[in-house]
Amino acid sequence: MATLVGTLILAIGLPAWAGITYVGLVRARRGNGLPQPDVPLPRRTPAKKAAWIAALAYVAGGGLHLYGLSYLPFLFPEDACWFNAGYRAVPDSSGALPVSLVCAGEEIVPGWLNPGLLVLAVTAVGATVTSVVLALRRALGGR
Repeated sequence: MATLVGTLILAIGLPAWAGITYVGLVRARRGNGLPQPDVPLPRRTPAKKAAWIAALAYVAGGGLHLYGLSYLPFLFPEDACWFNAGYRAVPDSSGALPVSLVCAGEEIVPGWLNPGLLVLAVTAVGATVTSVVLALRRALGGR
């Protein structure tokens, strides 16, 4: 029971006390006024938007590739087919790019994985090139 009470104090009481103290300090500095919101950020340029899309595509592609690599045999190749397809055999072939695991003549990796990697790679490279071109165009004075 004491642990529960202590956890509640730490989870609810401590952040509430810190927030109240912060607002009190801000009011004391500003003459009893509430804190004002920050100045809005400038609008994102098209180059920054393209860079964000590229970064998202790179991260998503990396995550999808890691998911695909989870199908491949690493330390114990004889167990790869057993865990992924239920066959007790050594894989016929495997590869990291394109992601492939063939057990007893059957492809184990889902069919959507490699086309998804291709789409994300094309998106990432295209958005990176677009971002660089737009940034250079803006830097050189063109709009």
